[in-house]
Parts: sequence; C-alpha cells; structure tokens
Amino acid sequence: MENTSQKKKMSPAKRRRKRIQKAFRIAGEILVGIQILVTLVFIGCIWRLGMIPTKLVAGLAAILLVFAALLFTMQVITRGRAIVSKLVSVLMSVILVLGSVYLFRTHDAVEELTDNSLGKQVHSMLVAVRSDDPAEKVQDTKDYIYGIQKKPGEDEVINKAMEKINEDAGAEVMTAQYNTLTDQAAALLDKSVEAIVYDEGYGGILDEVFEGFNNQIKIIGQYSIEVEVDEENLLLGTSEEVDVTKDTFSIYISGIDVFGPVATKSRSDVNIIATINPKTKQILLTNTPRDYYVQIPEVSGEGKDKLTHAGIYGVDKSMATLGELYGIDIPFYARVNFTSLITMVDSMGGIDVDSEYACTTYAGEVQKGINHFDGEQALAFARERYSLEGGDNQRGKNQMAVIQAMFKKMITPEMLMKAPTMISEISDSVETNMSMDQIQKLIQSQLSSGGSWTIKSVAAEGTGDSQYCYSMPGTALYVMQPNMESVENIKALMQTVQNGEKLPE
Repeated sequence: MENTSQKKKMSPAKRRRKRIQKAFRIAGEILVGIQILVTLVFIGCIWRLGMIPTKLVAGLAAILLVFAALLFTMQVITRGRAIVSKLVSVLMSVILVLGSVYLFRTHDAVEELTDNSLGKQVHSMLVAVRSDDPAEKVQDTKDYIYGIQKKPGEDEVINKAMEKINEDAGAEVMTAQYNTLTDQAAALLDKSVEAIVYDEGYGGILDEVFEGFNNQIKIIGQYSIEVEVDEENLLLGTSEEVDVTKDTFSIYISGIDVFGPVATKSRSDVNIIATINPKTKQILLTNTPRDYYVQIPEVSGEGKDKLTHAGIYGVDKSMATLGELYGIDIPFYARVNFTSLITMVDSMGGIDVDSEYACTTYAGEVQKGINHFDGEQALAFARERYSLEGGDNQRGKNQMAVIQAMFKKMITPEMLMKAPTMISEISDSVETNMSMDQIQKLIQSQLSSGGSWTIKSVAAEGTGDSQYCYSMPGTALYVMQPNMESVENIKALMQTVQNGEKLPE
C-alpha cells in the first residue's frame, strides 16, 4: 500500500526522469554487452590468424574484457547516467569491429600468399615488329606473316596466343614456323616475316644474341596466357614436414626480371639461398651468379646452361639446379619480381642498406656505407651494374645487401607485429610454397623468444667464358664457369649452420 501511495504521490516529471534513467541504464548495458561480444569476436580473429603468441593473446583478451567489465560497472553504479562510458563503449565496439574485419581479410591474404603456385604459370607472350614498321597495334597486322616457334610441351601456349592475335587482327594471320627463337628473331630482322610471337621470358636472351635487339624492334601486343603445370612438378620444393621452429631449412629466393604478375614465366636474375637455423638464430645468405654455367636437372640433360635460364622452366627447376650444385635439399621458395620488391620495401617503411661502394643508379646517388632506400631506390641499387667496377659480380653482392637489410628489418619486433599488414599488402606480389601454418609458427616463435639474429652473406665465384647454352642452341653466350673451391667453401658453411655451430666472422 505504501509503495502504491508513493507512486501516486510521485510527480509526472519525476516518473519521466526515472523512465529516462532506466532506458539509459538498459542502453548502456546493451552497449557494453555488444562490446563484450565484439571483443570475443576480435580475440577469435586474432587466434584464427595464428601469428601472435598465446600468452600475448591471453593478455590482450584479459585487458579488453576487464575494460568492458569496468564500463558495465559504471553503468550499474551511475544508474545509466554515465554518458562518457557509453560513448567509449560505442567507440571501442567500432574499433574492434574494424579490427576483426582487418584480421579476417589478413588471414585470407596469408592463405592466398601460401597457395602453392607451382600449379600454374603465366606466359607473357609478346608480339614484335621491326622498329621502323608502320604497325602500332595487332589490329594493323592482319596481312602480316607471323614467325612462331612451337616448343615441345608448349603448344597450348602458342595456340592460345595465336587465337587472341587472330581475334584482335580480325582475320587468321599467316604463320611461318621456326625451330629456335634465334631463327625467329633473325627472320624478323632480315624481313622474312613481318612479326614474331615469343615468350617475354626469353627476351633478355635475344638481346645477348643480337646486339641491341630491343632497339631494333617494337612491341605492339602482349598476351598473358595462364597454363597448368604437370602435377609431378608440384612435388619438388614443397615440404609440410619441416618444423620451422626447430629444424634448419633453406629458402630459395628467386628474383625474376619482369614487372607485373609474379607468376609470369621468366629468367631468374636473383638466385639467393637463405639457410636458416631457428635454434641458433643464424642465417647464411648465399648468392649464386646468374650466369653460372650448370646443368638443369630434367631439362638440359648432359648439356649446360646459365643458371638464370633455369627460371624459364619453372622455379622448381632453379631449386633443383642449386640443390644439386651445393648438395642440399631446398624445401621452400619465395619468388618475387620488380613490382614485389618495391611493394615489400615500401611496406616496411624503407630499409637501411650497407653499400660496399659509392655508385650512381637511375634512382640517384648511392654513398659508400649505410643508405636508406625506399622501394624504387632499393630496386635501382639491386639492378645497377654498369657503374660498378665489379659488374655482375658486384651487382650480386648488392642484391644480397638488399636482402640482408630486408631480413634484418623483418625480424625486428616492430615488423613482426606489423607482419599481418605487410603480408596483406604483398600477397599479390610474392609466391611461396611455405604453408600458412609454417609462417604462423615462424612469426609466433620469434615474437615469443625474441633475441637477435646473426646474418652472414657469401657469394659463389667464377670466371667469365663463352659457351653454347641449352636454351639458345647455335650461339655462344657469355657464361661464368664455377669456381669449385668457392662452391665447396659454401657447402662447408651451409653444413656449419646445419650443425648448429657458430659461423666464422
């Protein structure tokens, strides 16, 4: 009776205030409830990403949940009058939602990065005419004779390219078939044919055979042809069994000499093996000159070719070639191109590269000692050879200096915490066969254990020579005959890392 009389005596304004307070309290509790739910989703996304150590995930979860509990308590104590806590709750929920979306997308980007791309290969097929030819596009060539080459196992590529050319020309063009790319190029230059179609991956070879070839032609068409690789090729260079937190392993770092899609078939101008011991935290970077004269397993037979040409036949062939040279198993690869390097370095905020000599590149001056490079400057430094006394040999060393600077920056706590962002940014620019689980464990392990790494660089040596190459028969090309003493020295250093022993200074 007393409560009823009190309610009767309560003024309409006071009842309205109480209803508003109750509504505010309920709204506050709902907002905090949403915040707690979003917090759990956010923690779940971090856990799904799998790169942050469990103890850090648990600590972050505890902080976020305690913070949400404090906001909830404020709503109860103040009976919903705490406006600031409601705004904070809304802001936190928005941030956590955005964070969850970012983590979810990053997880998908890592999956895309670790998707084994050995199963597909992109051929960049070029249409070339002489530099003085009036044709500016394929549509102008319907009456031309095209010089083509059909290589064993690559009929599908040239057939698809010719289909696209006929479609663009508006007619089925006439063709003349040649046995070698050299014959094709010679026929174009002596006007036996008006146009040729060839794989961009071989373009650099033509410039070796015909001096100034690229200045004597112009490209009027380009077609990207994607083909599947035989399943038997998928096995080489893959290893799900390697425990990257305990086992010593090697990664083949291949730099191809093109822009655009990283799956494009091309020569491998950068050939670096990173031998990594995660227990002793040692990395040995080995550079092998692009012109090394070697056998390409399952390709050249008893014949020999330049190491760079192995990349034309697939990254697995480059891995097999280097594995045979040094007597090691190379389970992993990372394949990058010019576009990739620029993207990776820029996503790191630049790198500090130690240059052995001062030189000039197309991106500017390089001083002897430490230089801070952005992506374009790093690429220019890695490609420069003409202003260097050591030519190609020094360029190889400069490439390793860039890779070493990238490694040093990548293994810092700051960059490891930023790894999800970086992987998301470079997922379209890098190929690797390292599994998602292995990348997750590698990052987790370094964040958990911390500590500095020892990185040593070494380069194989050789002497210049002129020899016939498997990929360009009939023409002697510049090659480098391996210095087997330097190869044996590198083998010993690789074994030192494998054994967990300290690398010599």
